[in-house]
Amino acid sequence: MASLLKAPTNNTLQLHKLDLFTGSSRINRQSSNSGNGNVAFSRKRSLVPPVLSMSATGASTKEHLETPMSKNLHIPIMVNSCTGKMGKAVIKAADAAGLELVPVSFGTEEESGQKVEVCGKEIQVHGLSDRESVLASVFDKYPNMIVVDYTVPAAVNGNAELYSKVGVPFVMGTTGGDRVRLHETIENSNVYAVISPQMGKQVVAFLAAMEIMAEQFPGAFSGYSLQVLESHQAGKLDTSGTAKAVISCFQKLGVSFDMDQIQMIRDPKQQLEMVGVPEEHLPGHAFHMYHLTSPDQTVSFEFQHNVCGRSIYAEGTVDAVLFLSKKVQLKADKRIYNMIDVLREGNMR
Repeated sequence: MASLLKAPTNNTLQLHKLDLFTGSSRINRQSSNSGNGNVAFSRKRSLVPPVLSMSATGASTKEHLETPMSKNLHIPIMVNSCTGKMGKAVIKAADAAGLELVPVSFGTEEESGQKVEVCGKEIQVHGLSDRESVLASVFDKYPNMIVVDYTVPAAVNGNAELYSKVGVPFVMGTTGGDRVRLHETIENSNVYAVISPQMGKQVVAFLAAMEIMAEQFPGAFSGYSLQVLESHQAGKLDTSGTAKAVISCFQKLGVSFDMDQIQMIRDPKQQLEMVGVPEEHLPGHAFHMYHLTSPDQTVSFEFQHNVCGRSIYAEGTVDAVLFLSKKVQLKADKRIYNMIDVLREGNMR
């Protein structure tokens, strides 16, 4: 557990990772006695080496994204919010994988009527007013279609209700919304769906390992204090769903921690100077740091996973589409899936 696991990364990010976890650490977590639950930034040495560190950059999967498939998979995919950065990333990954891009997308009312070109394909954007009739018409034309949703938290439940009403299978990558209501909507319909606030396969594998540890060793960290920092691009409005999932595992392991204690970093200046996000990735990154300290402050554990860019999520989304299409074709009894189910299938690209 004391070994340092690293994914390929660029020199800039690697330097900052070393800063975070070595004697020249930019981030020193205060003990729970500080009372504010925040992560303090200084150059004080950590007590012990980090337990686990993961990082990825957009460039790390670029070669994979650009490798053409030998044949077209003939799975139509409709990507909603195609004007957004995540939507565009998914379209590029889907195109590279040989999926068939449906030339229709839903956006805001202001975007209605726009035509967007991505990967040499023109996509017609529709607003809110005619969504149901448009979706029904498109689904009739593409009966094997899978919808991918990367919109905004406020649209999660309304969109899921629309997809369920029309009966189109979907992958929900958008975070936020009422997640209980989201699952109830799908359970009350006959639609197939993959629901996951985290689409990065490697990060999901880490979450799965945390779940196993929490299940098998409940209370192992009883009495330990926890500090959590998560940094995302300024446009991300909600708290990281991944951070919440990891924290829930720590809670099962005996750690007392409230979700409102999560330190959210959205200010680019802080991200550069304190967190160590490479400047070119300020518009798209996901850095997570968790620090555990024993009651007597003689033992500490640190977990970190850093993502630069969006390719890791786009690739995971394409795998989720392929997985869901297979479940629909097989008429599987189970209808609601998550990314752990996708990982367990074992046939990812």
